[in-house]
Amino acid sequence: MKKRIQSFKYAGRGVAKVAATEINFHLHLLAAAAVTALGFYFRLAPLEWAAVLLCFGLVLSAEAMNSAVERIVNFISPGHHEKAGEIKDIAAGAVLLTAAASALVGGIIFFPKIAARLGAATLP
Repeated sequence: MKKRIQSFKYAGRGVAKVAATEINFHLHLLAAAAVTALGFYFRLAPLEWAAVLLCFGLVLSAEAMNSAVERIVNFISPGHHEKAGEIKDIAAGAVLLTAAASALVGGIIFFPKIAARLGAATLP
């Protein structure tokens, strides 16, 4: 049991480190906060919340993994190396794909709600 508790402490320390040092993580948190506010405003259904929260977790996890890959590559290859750059680009691309898919999910959930709200506001 002690080992499990310690492993959670290590994981928490990792989350704190990425949250304290990575600007892109901050940007994703800011986006998550904005989407959460929209979710409350539009009173999302439970399944919509589940999709939104899953997207938050996926994007933040991808960003954390990207940060870990960057640190590993920088540790192993401190100088500029073409293959090291490719590895970092691929990891960053994974974040981009995750964020893009999450944006599509957000669009599917929020676009009809926003359109209905704007349409209702312009009717006489």
